Amino acid sequence: IHALRRNVNMTILLFNNRIYGLTKGQYSPTSEQGKITKSTPAGSVDTPFNPVSLALGAEATFVARSLDNDRAHLTEILKAAAAHRGTALVEIYQNCPIFNDGAFDAIKDRDQQQARLVHLAQGQPVTVGAEDDRKVLVREGGKLVFVPEAEAGDREVIVHDPTDPDPSRQFELSRIDDSSMTHVPMGIFRQVERPTYDDLVRGQIEAAVTTAGAPATDADLAALLAGRDTWTVG
Repeated sequence: IHALRRNVNMTILLFNNRIYGLTKGQYSPTSEQGKITKSTPAGSVDTPFNPVSLALGAEATFVARSLDNDRAHLTEILKAAAAHRGTALVEIYQNCPIFNDGAFDAIKDRDQQQARLVHLAQGQPVTVGAEDDRKVLVREGGKLVFVPEAEAGDREVIVHDPTDPDPSRQFELSRIDDSSMTHVPMGIFRQVERPTYDDLVRGQIEAAVTTAGAPATDADLAALLAGRDTWTVG
């Protein structure tokens, strides 16, 4: 979270398989409620958190999601993340065949996929469904709902803009997702520019050197180490 809010220049790949696989199958913060595991034999009572929502709440400058078996989409997302200056978080839905096999079958199954995957593309309406049964996301009564494209009428159709500095709309889109995977947004949620922590600190150092008139030398370092605030032991 601190890396995200500081905008450290790094790329974070979050492999979400809804289980702690490396430690032999305990429930994780993204496991669905009621999940029976070695550490929750009666079912998990925790409410799972949404990593994308968490990152957007920390005002990360790049947040995206993709599927492990969608090579073309994942490649596109990873290239964009790598090119981003600042902290980029990519959540990757990844199956764990040993401890949580089939966790994402609802959105990997070809028969269900089109009805569930929500496509996020810059400057395009947010849609779900096949071309002959496409639905668009609209605002209705203060809520975001999907309606058949032909029935959108004069309602506000949501057009995706990952470059909007205000993350509230992007956060709304992240909340479409739920543990049942009725609708799952995929793509780049947020992609904005902001000075990185690295660059800001480097700027402070350069300003300090300029004020001092010259960069620190080995003699300066030696004087600091052997200064009045040191003492001899023994």
